[in-house]
Amino acid sequence: MPEPKGGYDSTPVKPSNGPTYTVRITFHRATNLPVADFGSGSADPFILAQVTTSHPPRHSQDPYLRWRSKTIRKSLEPVWESSWDIAGVPADGLNLSARIYDEDPQDHDDRLGKVEISTGSIDENWKGIKEEIFKVKKTGADLRAYGARWICTMVNKNRKLHAQLTLSIEVLGKTPKDEDLGKAYTISSYWWIHFSPMIGRIAGVKAKNHQGVEKYNFQANEIQLRGPVPNELYHRYVEFKTFVGGMFESTGLRGKILNKALHHQHERIYNYDRQTQYGEFRDGPSEDTTLKFLEMAHFDQGGRIFTYVITLDGLLRFTETGKEFGIDLLSKHTMHSDVHIYIAWSGEFLIRRVAHPDQSPSDPDQHTHPAEDVPGGPPHSAPPKDPAHYELIIDNDSGTYRPNKKLIPVLKEFLEKNFPGLKVVVMACDDEKLSKIKEDQKKVKGKEGDNMVFGQQSSSNLNLGSDAGGGDGGSISSSDEEELEERARQAGDDGGEGVTGKLEKGFNAIENPKTAFGVVSGEAKGLGKKIGLGHEGGKKQREHAEERDDQAS
Repeated sequence: MPEPKGGYDSTPVKPSNGPTYTVRITFHRATNLPVADFGSGSADPFILAQVTTSHPPRHSQDPYLRWRSKTIRKSLEPVWESSWDIAGVPADGLNLSARIYDEDPQDHDDRLGKVEISTGSIDENWKGIKEEIFKVKKTGADLRAYGARWICTMVNKNRKLHAQLTLSIEVLGKTPKDEDLGKAYTISSYWWIHFSPMIGRIAGVKAKNHQGVEKYNFQANEIQLRGPVPNELYHRYVEFKTFVGGMFESTGLRGKILNKALHHQHERIYNYDRQTQYGEFRDGPSEDTTLKFLEMAHFDQGGRIFTYVITLDGLLRFTETGKEFGIDLLSKHTMHSDVHIYIAWSGEFLIRRVAHPDQSPSDPDQHTHPAEDVPGGPPHSAPPKDPAHYELIIDNDSGTYRPNKKLIPVLKEFLEKNFPGLKVVVMACDDEKLSKIKEDQKKVKGKEGDNMVFGQQSSSNLNLGSDAGGGDGGSISSSDEEELEERARQAGDDGGEGVTGKLEKGFNAIENPKTAFGVVSGEAKGLGKKIGLGHEGGKKQREHAEERDDQAS
């Protein structure tokens, strides 16, 4: 039987035509921003930047090279002083699009304008751009943000209409030949931690705040690894069912519903708000980077298992969503990737503390927690803050992308460079030893994992059908296939029999209006509202608006 399409993609990257350079873009400050929050008379501005170069992508569906600044609260004159370092920029330079937004986690982020720059040719002697002031174009900006400004400028001729952005671009030097892989990539290192009390309450997960008080909270983590991601690490989603292609490429009615649901889940989990934490590693990967990663994973406490993806630009996203963590709200790697068609790698991982830091993990005298009670750390005392005391067990357990286990040595080397001092063990998901390790982890979670819930009603956040919920969520497969198949069945996949609810009738009414009998018009209309056809919110609305703006300019 032939293998389904997708998985490892061996398409080569075209080599650079000449030398490439490492470029630093620094966003200093903005002035005269419009009021976005009329209640406070202020805004919560951040920058979303995108860079393109003459390097051709391997596929047109590769994600863009993007960077997000921290958010400055309640300011119309924000000062960021944040830098984005990019290596592999060709000699003909880069094109920068920097959009300013007002962060609004309850609604969609308001667009406050954009700045577009083309550097032209660059080299080591390029004079660069030094704290230059650029007018922020109002093209594509939300009318609400500039409505009051227009009125004020008409009354007061001395009032400036346009906002301004001050930024710098400099060449730091040539990109080393061994790191020139025919693509531009991020070498800055930074991290985000996102919290969601609502998801925490649904999942039954508690965490201590800075005052040591336990509250319901769900934690999602992002850590930007230093590039380049090796070109060999390149995987496409696997079309194990007919609906999967439509879901990733948002084609067809069912595909649009699933795509929208997963984008929405991603936004809810990786939500930017006042709780979001942010930090930078200005000197690149170091033991501080490793300790921050261990802290995000709670060291070896509680027998946790994490689901993760690594994007093509080296952004590691992960949450605690192991096999036993039955939360239908998440759809594992598809959600973490934000339904990206191509990623570098995906799977699950866990952290173990070793009893003898000076010994190899494979040493027969080596003991670990979990699964044993190793002295000098959890559950009886605080975890040691030394990376040498820990090992990362990471695998390729992902039914969505199915990373090639032959590339395990490549991933191991990449992770070791980014997490100095940490013992990295990469295993294939079909390794029997890995199954034993995860079983031991689950047993420890039962003892130490207080406030964790191992089952959740399997009702979709879209409420797709009245019979979707019930029970304790059932067993969760290590693959994504079962979750996605269940979602497709609830969304009316052709393979699902016996789905006769209003949602399926609505599908039939829209897709086959001549043959759909007995469907009241309100059901089809209600379906359009339920899936948001003709109305997009949040990040997806923003991205589509940006694409329209780019085409118009």
